[in-house]
Amino acid sequence: MAMADLARHGGAAAVPLSDIAERQQISIAYLEQIFLKLRRAGLIESERGRMGGYRLARAASTIAVSDVMAAADESVEMTRCASEGTPGCVKQERCLTHDLWDALSDQIRYYLQDVSLQDVIDGKVRRNAILEAAE
Repeated sequence: MAMADLARHGGAAAVPLSDIAERQQISIAYLEQIFLKLRRAGLIESERGRMGGYRLARAASTIAVSDVMAAADESVEMTRCASEGTPGCVKQERCLTHDLWDALSDQIRYYLQDVSLQDVIDGKVRRNAILEAAE
């Protein structure tokens, strides 16, 4: 939400975190933690000073939602045994529905790789999903 807000309200001028926090109803403390990760990943740039704040490091059309989620350490895993080194879901074995949820995780990942911040702020995400479902 914060990155979509930054993409919509950013541009030439940096956007203060307080503005994003107010519009999105997210605490500034939480945003500071997330924006530190996003800056380290090279997705945003910070500007100090009276007119300081944040801006996208590159065009919104080139930033995939999956990039944002990866930078923020957000996962789309639908299984509880998705991490490396975990022996299994139930009693050291894969559960009966493991492949179903694992495949769903893959589909979510693929989908988010194809959705840019620009798609989100332009409202194309829902329209594209409806068009694809109709095909």
